[in-house]
Amino acid sequence: MEDTYQVVVVGAGFAGLTAARELGRKGVRVLLIDSNNYHQFQPLLYQVATSQIGVSAIARPLRSVFRRIRQVRVLTAHVASVDAANRTVTTADGDTFRAQVLVIAVGATPNYFNTPGAEEHAFPLYSVVDATRLGARLTSLLDQTDREATGSVDVVVVGGGPTGVETAGAMAENVKFVVPKYFSPELAARCRVHLVDMLPTVLNAFSEKSQNYTRQRLTKIGVQLHLGVGVAQVSEDGVTLVDGTTIPGRVVVWAGGLKAGDIITASGLAQGRGGRIDVQPDLTAQDAEGVYVLGDAANITDSTGAKLPQLGSVAQQAGKWAARNIHADLTGGTRQPFKYVDKGYMAMIGRGAAVAEIGRQRIQLQGSLAFLSWLLVHLALLSGFQQKVRALFSWLNGYIIHSPAQVVVGRPE
Repeated sequence: MEDTYQVVVVGAGFAGLTAARELGRKGVRVLLIDSNNYHQFQPLLYQVATSQIGVSAIARPLRSVFRRIRQVRVLTAHVASVDAANRTVTTADGDTFRAQVLVIAVGATPNYFNTPGAEEHAFPLYSVVDATRLGARLTSLLDQTDREATGSVDVVVVGGGPTGVETAGAMAENVKFVVPKYFSPELAARCRVHLVDMLPTVLNAFSEKSQNYTRQRLTKIGVQLHLGVGVAQVSEDGVTLVDGTTIPGRVVVWAGGLKAGDIITASGLAQGRGGRIDVQPDLTAQDAEGVYVLGDAANITDSTGAKLPQLGSVAQQAGKWAARNIHADLTGGTRQPFKYVDKGYMAMIGRGAAVAEIGRQRIQLQGSLAFLSWLLVHLALLSGFQQKVRALFSWLNGYIIHSPAQVVVGRPE
Protein backbone atom coordinates (compact mmCIF):
# COMPACT_ATOMS: atom_id res chain seq x y z
CA MET A 1 0.00 0.00 0.00
CA GLU A 2 1.29 3.46 -0.88
CA ASP A 3 1.91 5.22 2.38
CA THR A 4 3.56 8.50 1.36
CA TYR A 5 1.72 11.39 -0.26
CA GLN A 6 2.49 14.96 -1.11
CA VAL A 7 -0.47 16.02 1.03
CA VAL A 8 -2.57 14.10 3.55
CA VAL A 9 -5.84 15.78 4.55
CA VAL A 10 -7.57 14.48 7.68
CA GLY A 11 -11.27 15.35 7.69
CA ALA A 12 -13.72 15.94 4.83
CA GLY A 13 -15.69 18.83 6.26
CA PHE A 14 -15.87 22.22 4.57
CA ALA A 15 -12.18 22.99 5.05
CA GLY A 16 -10.70 19.57 4.29
CA LEU A 17 -12.91 18.94 1.27
CA THR A 18 -12.14 22.35 -0.24
CA ALA A 19 -8.39 22.02 0.33
CA ALA A 20 -8.27 18.52 -1.19
CA ARG A 21 -10.32 19.56 -4.21
CA GLU A 22 -8.24 22.66 -4.94
CA LEU A 23 -4.97 20.75 -4.59
CA GLY A 24 -6.18 17.86 -6.75
CA ARG A 25 -7.12 20.29 -9.49
CA LYS A 26 -3.55 21.63 -9.36
CA GLY A 27 -2.16 18.14 -9.90
CA VAL A 28 -1.05 17.53 -6.31
CA ARG A 29 -1.22 13.93 -5.07
CA VAL A 30 -3.60 14.00 -2.08
CA LEU A 31 -4.90 11.43 0.38
CA LEU A 32 -8.21 12.48 1.98
CA ILE A 33 -9.15 10.48 5.08
CA ASP A 34 -12.50 10.62 6.84
CA SER A 35 -14.46 8.17 8.99
CA ASN A 36 -17.49 8.80 6.75
CA ASN A 37 -17.59 8.19 3.01
CA TYR A 38 -19.63 11.37 2.51
CA HIS A 39 -19.41 15.11 3.03
CA GLN A 40 -22.15 16.50 5.27
CA PHE A 41 -23.56 20.01 5.09
CA GLN A 42 -23.67 20.79 8.78
CA PRO A 43 -25.71 24.04 8.72
CA LEU A 44 -28.78 22.03 7.70
CA LEU A 45 -28.50 19.15 10.16
CA TYR A 46 -31.30 20.64 12.25
CA GLN A 47 -33.60 20.38 9.23
CA VAL A 48 -32.83 16.66 8.96
CA ALA A 49 -33.61 16.24 12.66
CA THR A 50 -36.94 18.07 12.26
CA SER A 51 -37.95 16.16 9.10
CA GLN A 52 -37.75 19.21 6.84
CA ILE A 53 -35.25 17.66 4.44
CA GLY A 54 -33.75 14.21 3.98
CA VAL A 55 -30.19 13.04 4.52
CA SER A 56 -29.64 12.73 0.76
CA ALA A 57 -30.05 16.51 0.44
CA ILE A 58 -27.15 17.34 2.75
CA ALA A 59 -24.82 14.34 2.40
CA ARG A 60 -22.82 13.80 -0.80
CA PRO A 61 -20.56 10.76 -1.35
CA LEU A 62 -16.91 11.79 -1.37
CA ARG A 63 -16.15 9.62 -4.35
CA SER A 64 -18.84 11.49 -6.24
CA VAL A 65 -17.11 14.78 -5.41
CA PHE A 66 -13.72 13.50 -6.60
CA ARG A 67 -14.71 11.17 -9.41
CA ARG A 68 -13.10 13.48 -11.97
CA ILE A 69 -10.14 14.51 -9.81
CA ARG A 70 -7.93 11.42 -9.98
CA GLN A 71 -5.10 12.99 -8.01
CA VAL A 72 -7.20 12.73 -4.84
CA ARG A 73 -7.53 9.34 -3.19
CA VAL A 74 -10.46 8.98 -0.77
CA LEU A 75 -9.92 6.64 2.19
CA THR A 76 -12.78 5.79 4.54
CA ALA A 77 -11.12 5.01 7.85
CA HIS A 78 -11.16 6.05 11.48
CA VAL A 79 -8.08 8.08 12.35
CA ALA A 80 -6.63 6.82 15.62
CA SER A 81 -3.81 9.36 15.94
CA VAL A 82 -1.98 12.20 14.25
CA ASP A 83 1.73 12.85 14.81
CA ALA A 84 2.18 16.47 13.80
CA ALA A 85 5.95 16.48 14.38
CA ASN A 86 6.52 13.64 11.91
CA ARG A 87 3.51 14.48 9.69
CA THR A 88 2.06 10.99 9.96
CA VAL A 89 -1.48 9.71 10.35
CA THR A 90 -2.33 6.29 11.81
CA THR A 91 -5.73 4.69 11.31
CA ALA A 92 -7.56 2.30 13.63
CA ASP A 93 -6.58 -0.52 11.24
CA GLY A 94 -2.92 0.15 12.01
CA ASP A 95 -2.03 1.74 8.65
CA THR A 96 0.29 4.73 8.76
CA PHE A 97 0.49 7.44 6.11
CA ARG A 98 3.23 10.02 5.82
CA ALA A 99 2.88 13.42 4.17
CA GLN A 100 5.13 16.14 2.87
CA VAL A 101 2.38 18.48 4.03
CA LEU A 102 -0.24 17.50 6.61
CA VAL A 103 -3.64 19.18 6.80
CA ILE A 104 -5.62 18.63 10.00
CA ALA A 105 -9.30 19.48 9.52
CA VAL A 106 -10.93 17.02 11.90
CA GLY A 107 -13.72 19.29 13.07
CA ALA A 108 -14.81 19.38 16.68
CA THR A 109 -16.99 17.66 19.26
CA PRO A 110 -19.84 19.00 21.43
CA ASN A 111 -18.68 20.93 24.48
CA TYR A 112 -20.86 20.03 27.46
CA PHE A 113 -18.83 22.27 29.82
CA ASN A 114 -18.79 19.46 32.43
CA THR A 115 -22.55 19.79 32.92
CA PRO A 116 -23.70 16.72 34.88
CA GLY A 117 -25.81 14.38 32.77
CA ALA A 118 -25.46 16.35 29.54
CA GLU A 119 -23.27 13.89 27.67
CA GLU A 120 -25.38 10.94 28.80
CA HIS A 121 -28.86 12.33 28.19
CA ALA A 122 -28.69 15.24 25.72
CA PHE A 123 -28.81 14.94 21.94
CA PRO A 124 -25.95 16.75 20.19
CA LEU A 125 -26.42 18.03 16.65
CA TYR A 126 -23.08 17.90 14.87
CA SER A 127 -23.35 15.01 12.43
CA VAL A 128 -25.78 13.14 10.19
CA VAL A 129 -25.87 10.37 12.78
CA ASP A 130 -26.81 12.92 15.47
CA ALA A 131 -29.55 14.38 13.29
CA THR A 132 -31.14 11.07 12.31
CA ARG A 133 -30.96 9.84 15.90
CA LEU A 134 -32.71 12.98 17.15
CA GLY A 135 -35.31 12.82 14.38
CA ALA A 136 -36.06 9.19 15.18
CA ARG A 137 -36.44 10.02 18.87
CA LEU A 138 -38.85 12.89 18.18
CA THR A 139 -41.02 10.82 15.84
CA SER A 140 -41.06 7.87 18.23
CA LEU A 141 -42.04 10.15 21.11
CA LEU A 142 -44.91 11.66 19.12
CA ASP A 143 -46.13 8.18 18.18
CA GLN A 144 -46.00 7.09 21.81
CA THR A 145 -47.71 10.19 23.22
CA ASP A 146 -50.41 10.03 20.57
CA ARG A 147 -51.52 6.70 22.08
CA GLU A 148 -51.80 8.24 25.54
CA ALA A 149 -54.76 10.19 26.89
CA THR A 150 -52.42 12.42 28.87
CA GLY A 151 -48.75 13.20 28.78
CA SER A 152 -46.80 15.80 26.87
CA VAL A 153 -43.87 16.15 24.50
CA ASP A 154 -41.50 18.74 25.93
CA VAL A 155 -38.31 19.55 24.04
CA VAL A 156 -35.55 21.63 25.61
CA VAL A 157 -32.95 23.20 23.33
CA VAL A 158 -29.82 24.35 25.15
CA GLY A 159 -27.92 27.13 23.42
CA GLY A 160 -29.10 30.44 21.97
CA GLY A 161 -26.72 30.61 19.04
CA PRO A 162 -27.74 30.03 15.40
CA THR A 163 -28.00 26.24 15.80
CA GLY A 164 -30.16 26.50 18.90
CA VAL A 165 -32.39 29.23 17.47
CA GLU A 166 -32.88 27.42 14.16
CA THR A 167 -33.59 24.10 15.87
CA ALA A 168 -36.07 25.56 18.36
CA GLY A 169 -37.80 27.54 15.60
CA ALA A 170 -38.11 24.49 13.32
CA MET A 171 -39.49 22.34 16.14
CA ALA A 172 -42.01 24.99 17.16
CA GLU A 173 -43.24 25.33 13.58
CA ASN A 174 -43.63 21.56 13.38
CA VAL A 175 -45.77 21.70 16.51
CA LYS A 176 -47.84 24.53 15.05
CA PHE A 177 -48.32 23.27 11.50
CA VAL A 178 -47.19 19.65 11.01
CA VAL A 179 -48.24 17.81 14.18
CA PRO A 180 -51.92 18.87 13.88
CA LYS A 181 -51.93 17.68 10.28
CA TYR A 182 -50.11 14.38 10.71
CA PHE A 183 -51.38 13.55 14.22
CA SER A 184 -54.05 15.77 15.81
CA PRO A 185 -54.57 19.29 17.17
CA GLU A 186 -55.00 17.71 20.62
CA LEU A 187 -51.51 16.23 20.51
CA ALA A 188 -50.05 19.50 19.24
CA ALA A 189 -51.55 21.26 22.26
CA ARG A 190 -49.54 18.92 24.48
CA CYS A 191 -46.22 19.76 22.79
CA ARG A 192 -43.90 22.50 24.06
CA VAL A 193 -40.51 23.79 22.95
CA HIS A 194 -38.12 25.54 25.35
CA LEU A 195 -34.90 27.43 24.55
CA VAL A 196 -32.34 27.93 27.32
CA ASP A 197 -29.18 30.03 27.31
CA MET A 198 -27.00 31.44 30.06
CA LEU A 199 -26.72 34.74 28.18
CA PRO A 200 -29.56 37.28 28.49
CA THR A 201 -30.26 37.24 24.76
CA VAL A 202 -30.20 34.98 21.73
CA LEU A 203 -27.78 35.24 18.77
CA ASN A 204 -25.12 36.97 20.80
CA ALA A 205 -22.95 37.74 17.74
CA PHE A 206 -25.79 39.59 15.99
CA SER A 207 -27.01 43.16 16.42
CA GLU A 208 -29.53 44.15 19.07
CA LYS A 209 -32.13 44.70 16.35
CA SER A 210 -31.69 41.14 15.05
CA GLN A 211 -31.77 39.77 18.58
CA ASN A 212 -35.01 41.56 19.40
CA TYR A 213 -36.64 40.35 16.17
CA THR A 214 -35.54 36.79 16.87
CA ARG A 215 -36.88 36.79 20.42
CA GLN A 216 -40.22 38.19 19.27
CA ARG A 217 -40.51 35.70 16.42
CA LEU A 218 -39.60 32.71 18.58
CA THR A 219 -42.15 33.74 21.18
CA LYS A 220 -44.81 34.22 18.51
CA ILE A 221 -44.44 30.67 17.18
CA GLY A 222 -44.58 29.22 20.68
CA VAL A 223 -41.00 28.84 21.90
CA GLN A 224 -40.69 29.41 25.65
CA LEU A 225 -37.48 31.36 26.31
CA HIS A 226 -35.35 30.90 29.44
CA LEU A 227 -32.52 33.40 29.04
CA GLY A 228 -29.85 34.62 31.41
CA VAL A 229 -29.66 31.36 33.32
CA GLY A 230 -27.44 28.35 32.69
CA VAL A 231 -28.10 24.62 32.88
CA ALA A 232 -26.93 22.96 36.09
CA GLN A 233 -27.91 19.38 35.25
CA VAL A 234 -29.49 17.28 32.51
CA SER A 235 -31.55 14.20 33.34
CA GLU A 236 -33.69 11.71 31.43
CA ASP A 237 -36.80 13.85 31.94
CA GLY A 238 -35.52 17.40 31.63
CA VAL A 239 -33.05 19.99 32.85
CA THR A 240 -32.37 21.82 36.09
CA LEU A 241 -31.22 25.41 35.79
CA VAL A 242 -28.66 27.06 38.07
CA ASP A 243 -31.42 29.03 39.80
CA GLY A 244 -33.14 25.79 40.79
CA THR A 245 -35.86 25.91 38.15
CA THR A 246 -36.68 22.59 36.51
CA ILE A 247 -37.91 22.31 32.94
CA PRO A 248 -39.48 19.02 31.87
CA GLY A 249 -38.05 17.64 28.65
CA ARG A 250 -38.21 14.13 27.28
CA VAL A 251 -35.81 15.38 24.61
CA VAL A 252 -32.92 17.72 25.39
CA VAL A 253 -31.00 19.06 22.39
CA TRP A 254 -27.48 20.32 23.13
CA ALA A 255 -26.44 23.25 20.95
CA GLY A 256 -24.26 24.84 23.59
CA GLY A 257 -20.86 24.95 21.91
CA LEU A 258 -17.97 22.96 20.49
CA LYS A 259 -14.45 21.96 21.49
CA ALA A 260 -11.55 20.19 19.86
CA GLY A 261 -11.60 16.40 19.86
CA ASP A 262 -9.17 13.81 21.16
CA ILE A 263 -7.13 13.72 17.95
CA ILE A 264 -6.18 17.37 18.43
CA THR A 265 -5.42 16.81 22.10
CA ALA A 266 -2.99 13.98 21.31
CA SER A 267 -1.45 15.58 18.19
CA GLY A 268 1.43 17.22 20.04
CA LEU A 269 0.33 20.69 18.99
CA ALA A 270 -0.18 23.44 21.56
CA GLN A 271 -3.88 24.08 22.16
CA GLY A 272 -5.59 27.41 22.63
CA ARG A 273 -9.16 28.52 23.30
CA GLY A 274 -11.68 25.68 23.14
CA GLY A 275 -8.84 23.17 22.85
CA ARG A 276 -8.34 24.31 19.25
CA ILE A 277 -4.99 25.05 17.64
CA ASP A 278 -3.95 28.69 17.35
CA VAL A 279 -2.71 28.92 13.78
CA GLN A 280 -0.38 31.48 12.25
CA PRO A 281 -1.58 34.02 9.66
CA ASP A 282 -0.66 31.60 6.85
CA LEU A 283 -2.83 28.88 8.53
CA THR A 284 0.13 26.73 9.63
CA ALA A 285 0.55 25.43 13.16
CA GLN A 286 3.24 26.95 15.30
CA ASP A 287 6.44 24.91 15.81
CA ALA A 288 5.31 22.23 13.32
CA GLU A 289 6.77 22.61 9.86
CA GLY A 290 4.48 21.57 7.04
CA VAL A 291 1.34 21.26 9.19
CA TYR A 292 -1.85 23.22 8.48
CA VAL A 293 -4.86 23.24 10.82
CA LEU A 294 -8.24 24.32 9.45
CA GLY A 295 -11.95 24.49 10.22
CA ASP A 296 -13.38 23.85 13.67
CA ALA A 297 -10.03 22.40 14.78
CA ALA A 298 -8.36 25.81 14.50
CA ASN A 299 -8.48 29.25 16.01
CA ILE A 300 -8.11 31.44 12.92
CA THR A 301 -7.67 35.22 12.97
CA ASP A 302 -8.46 37.84 10.35
CA SER A 303 -6.09 40.54 9.11
CA THR A 304 -6.75 42.62 12.25
CA GLY A 305 -5.93 39.76 14.59
CA ALA A 306 -9.54 39.17 15.67
CA LYS A 307 -10.60 35.56 16.14
CA LEU A 308 -12.95 34.32 13.42
CA PRO A 309 -16.05 32.28 14.35
CA GLN A 310 -16.49 28.57 13.63
CA LEU A 311 -18.53 29.08 10.45
CA GLY A 312 -18.73 27.11 7.24
CA SER A 313 -17.72 30.18 5.22
CA VAL A 314 -14.55 30.61 7.30
CA ALA A 315 -13.70 26.92 6.85
CA GLN A 316 -14.30 26.97 3.10
CA GLN A 317 -12.24 30.09 2.53
CA ALA A 318 -9.46 28.78 4.76
CA GLY A 319 -9.41 25.49 2.86
CA LYS A 320 -9.03 27.28 -0.45
CA TRP A 321 -6.37 29.63 0.89
CA ALA A 322 -4.43 26.78 2.50
CA ALA A 323 -4.40 24.96 -0.84
CA ARG A 324 -2.71 27.97 -2.43
CA ASN A 325 -0.09 28.10 0.30
CA ILE A 326 0.51 24.35 0.14
CA HIS A 327 0.96 24.52 -3.62
CA ALA A 328 3.48 27.31 -2.99
CA ASP A 329 5.28 25.07 -0.46
CA LEU A 330 5.56 22.28 -3.01
CA THR A 331 6.64 24.47 -5.93
CA GLY A 332 9.03 26.85 -4.19
CA GLY A 333 6.61 29.74 -3.89
CA THR A 334 5.82 32.02 -0.94
CA ARG A 335 2.96 31.61 1.49
CA GLN A 336 0.51 34.44 1.92
CA PRO A 337 -1.39 35.40 5.11
CA PHE A 338 -5.06 34.41 5.08
CA LYS A 339 -7.46 37.17 4.07
CA TYR A 340 -11.02 36.41 5.04
CA VAL A 341 -13.91 37.91 3.09
CA ASP A 342 -16.56 38.58 5.70
CA LYS A 343 -19.94 37.59 4.28
CA GLY A 344 -21.80 38.16 7.54
CA TYR A 345 -24.22 36.01 9.52
CA MET A 346 -27.61 34.42 8.93
CA ALA A 347 -30.10 32.50 11.01
CA MET A 348 -33.43 30.95 10.03
CA ILE A 349 -36.25 31.27 12.55
CA GLY A 350 -39.12 29.72 10.61
CA ARG A 351 -41.30 30.02 7.56
CA GLY A 352 -40.82 33.51 6.10
CA ALA A 353 -38.69 34.59 9.06
CA ALA A 354 -34.94 34.94 9.35
CA VAL A 355 -32.26 37.46 10.26
CA ALA A 356 -29.25 38.30 8.12
CA GLU A 357 -26.34 40.68 8.62
CA ILE A 358 -24.53 40.73 5.32
CA GLY A 359 -20.94 41.69 4.64
CA ARG A 360 -18.39 43.54 6.72
CA GLN A 361 -20.74 46.51 6.88
CA ARG A 362 -23.42 44.26 8.41
CA ILE A 363 -26.33 45.23 6.18
CA GLN A 364 -29.29 44.09 8.27
CA LEU A 365 -32.27 42.18 6.98
CA GLN A 366 -35.19 40.71 8.91
CA GLY A 367 -38.29 38.81 7.89
CA SER A 368 -39.14 37.57 4.43
CA LEU A 369 -36.22 39.20 2.61
CA ALA A 370 -33.75 37.64 5.04
CA PHE A 371 -35.62 34.35 4.68
CA LEU A 372 -35.23 34.35 0.90
CA SER A 373 -31.57 35.35 1.23
CA TRP A 374 -31.00 32.46 3.62
CA LEU A 375 -32.62 30.00 1.20
CA LEU A 376 -30.58 31.22 -1.78
CA VAL A 377 -27.26 31.24 0.08
CA HIS A 378 -27.71 27.76 1.52
CA LEU A 379 -28.94 26.40 -1.80
CA ALA A 380 -25.81 27.76 -3.47
CA LEU A 381 -23.52 26.30 -0.80
CA LEU A 382 -24.92 22.77 -0.98
CA SER A 383 -22.53 20.34 -2.64
CA GLY A 384 -23.84 18.74 -5.82
CA PHE A 385 -26.72 19.34 -8.23
CA GLN A 386 -28.84 16.47 -6.88
CA GLN A 387 -28.51 17.78 -3.34
CA LYS A 388 -29.65 21.24 -4.43
CA VAL A 389 -32.70 19.83 -6.23
CA ARG A 390 -33.72 17.68 -3.27
CA ALA A 391 -33.37 20.54 -0.81
CA LEU A 392 -35.31 22.92 -3.03
CA PHE A 393 -38.16 20.45 -3.46
CA SER A 394 -38.30 19.80 0.28
CA TRP A 395 -38.36 23.52 1.08
CA LEU A 396 -41.12 24.23 -1.43
CA ASN A 397 -43.11 21.31 -0.10
CA GLY A 398 -42.60 22.20 3.53
CA TYR A 399 -42.72 25.99 3.60
CA ILE A 400 -45.58 26.45 1.13
CA ILE A 401 -47.99 23.64 2.01
CA HIS A 402 -46.54 22.39 5.31
CA SER A 403 -46.35 18.85 3.99
CA PRO A 404 -42.76 17.72 4.57
CA ALA A 405 -41.66 14.75 2.52
CA GLN A 406 -39.27 13.43 5.15
CA VAL A 407 -41.54 12.48 8.04
CA VAL A 408 -40.67 8.77 7.85
CA VAL A 409 -37.56 8.02 9.90
CA GLY A 410 -36.17 4.92 11.55
CA ARG A 411 -36.63 3.89 15.13
CA PRO A 412 -33.95 4.97 17.61
CA GLU A 413 -31.50 2.27 18.62
